[in-house]
Amino acid sequence: MLAFFRVAAVSPKVRVADPSGNAAALAEICAKAAAQGAHLIVAPELALTGYTCGDLFGTDALERQTASALGTLCATLPREAVCVIGLPVRVGDRLYNCAAVIHQGAVRGFVPKTHLPTYREFYEKRHFVAATTLPPGATVGGVPIGADLIFTFGDLRFGIELCEDLWAVDAPSHRLAAARAHLILNPSASTEAVGKAAYRRDLVRMQSGRLACAYAYAAAGTGESTTDVVYGAHRLLANNGRLLAESRWEEGLSLMDIRPAWIDAVRRRETSFPELPLAACREVALPLALPPADGTLAGLDPAPFVPADDALRQERCQEILRIQVAGLAKRFAHTRSERLVIGLSGGLDSTLALLVCVRMCDALGLPPTTVLGVTMPGFGTSVRTHSNTEALARELRVELREIPIAPLVTQHFADIGHDPALRDVTYENAQARARTYILMDLANQTRGLLVGTGDLSEIALGWSTYNGDHMSMYAVNCGVPKTLVRYCVQSVAQTSPHNLAAVLQDICDTPVSPELLPGEQKTEEIVGSYDLHDFFLYYFMKYGSSRQELRDLATLLLRDRFPAAVIDRTLDIFCRRFVSQQFKRSAIPDGPKVGTVALSPRGDWRMPSDASFTL
Repeated sequence: MLAFFRVAAVSPKVRVADPSGNAAALAEICAKAAAQGAHLIVAPELALTGYTCGDLFGTDALERQTASALGTLCATLPREAVCVIGLPVRVGDRLYNCAAVIHQGAVRGFVPKTHLPTYREFYEKRHFVAATTLPPGATVGGVPIGADLIFTFGDLRFGIELCEDLWAVDAPSHRLAAARAHLILNPSASTEAVGKAAYRRDLVRMQSGRLACAYAYAAAGTGESTTDVVYGAHRLLANNGRLLAESRWEEGLSLMDIRPAWIDAVRRRETSFPELPLAACREVALPLALPPADGTLAGLDPAPFVPADDALRQERCQEILRIQVAGLAKRFAHTRSERLVIGLSGGLDSTLALLVCVRMCDALGLPPTTVLGVTMPGFGTSVRTHSNTEALARELRVELREIPIAPLVTQHFADIGHDPALRDVTYENAQARARTYILMDLANQTRGLLVGTGDLSEIALGWSTYNGDHMSMYAVNCGVPKTLVRYCVQSVAQTSPHNLAAVLQDICDTPVSPELLPGEQKTEEIVGSYDLHDFFLYYFMKYGSSRQELRDLATLLLRDRFPAAVIDRTLDIFCRRFVSQQFKRSAIPDGPKVGTVALSPRGDWRMPSDASFTL
């Protein structure tokens, strides 16, 4: 079973200074979240009373009603979920702005706010005192209270900071993360102002990235007093720098699923966390009774390399192109090359590489004819890809040479005594090596730099001919997964003149094929869907997921597209090829990393070429 925890940020419809009514509203919305599988639920700051009670916070009446409402909440909140509810808590003669952690009918801990804003519209120090005034090991009514509490819930560790704490220079979440908290919950009552939501969003997203953790933020909503300010019910859920869910201006709930083991994996592999001294915190253990999974995962992407949002995807593709161009420009200048040489097949990868070459020429003030495109039709070249190659070169105004490889390969077969009727691996690989042979010599002849076209997905699978298309002088696509290559080409098509856009779109619509055998040859019918391979690659490289975990994830997230038998077959191919083809990765040319997943043997992935497949 996949150990995911579902986290909900909720914004109930509060009534100011009505703890009883607010308790009912909180119980109702938390029940809805629990019904959707939430294991942890965070509500806004001071949600039990309303944040905007003002001097009513000092009255005995509100204190008594709050205590009564807290008792009601403990009895009515869903027992299986951990609920974090904001409320005022009195300790002796001091009042604290707290979050109560309620589970299985009891308060398990109170976390008071550390930083009390007293500027502009805020005046919290008029009513509350900071968490720092509490003595070490403080309790209230036998319940631990303090900003140093870490809660354990199965293998999940979480901590709490409140609103302004996130905005402060010394945010408590830094210490909580150093105590190995996987999740930070933030009950908040941040007011709205023009531009503030974007800043708040960046704070949550970047804090989750900086601390390599999950972060759930729930802000007070429109039920708060609007005497001078407005509250927008801003809910933000982020994990490791990625915003997974957001809602604003309406009460309700937002969800994300997190996996503690993945957060630990990211911290081990991608951050300096292992060097961070373990912070001293008091641990509060909560009994774990996970409700059954509902068969979905919130916030996990079935296409992890490809942003679902159109604008974000376009921005991502353009940033990738900029990285590729910068890398190629540096290598072109360093080698004092005079030409860029590239083999053109009419397929996606060579098209993206060609677009990068042309953009590099634009950036350096060079004519597009600096690029020498070479089409080398062979035994399996189709009319469609050949005509698209010619049209693409014409529209981009690069030089195009056509060198048929059939005579060269036929002579080679005769030389080595291979029967051309035997269409085996020798038949296919001889063509790939012949093309690389021609391209390398043309690069030498023209003082050129041979630009490689293979993408990240092909490198992962070893879907290239060793010392054939496997080799180049600079591999511009080596960091771009196949599922994103198509979108990068489409991104350029969207801003291109009509004729060029039409060619690019037809290339995107052409099935991926090595075109090494006569007749139609489709790569994905041989090795399986790149949607699945990229899915497996991401979750394996990012989180070190096991084979069974990859299968379970794919079944949950992609079962509407791929039957179980197809998932199993493709996963078998991925695992076998990823391990067995490392020898190709150990000898790949230089190329730019563009994302967090990369396979350079000099950087991100170092593995023996003869590792056992049984692992």
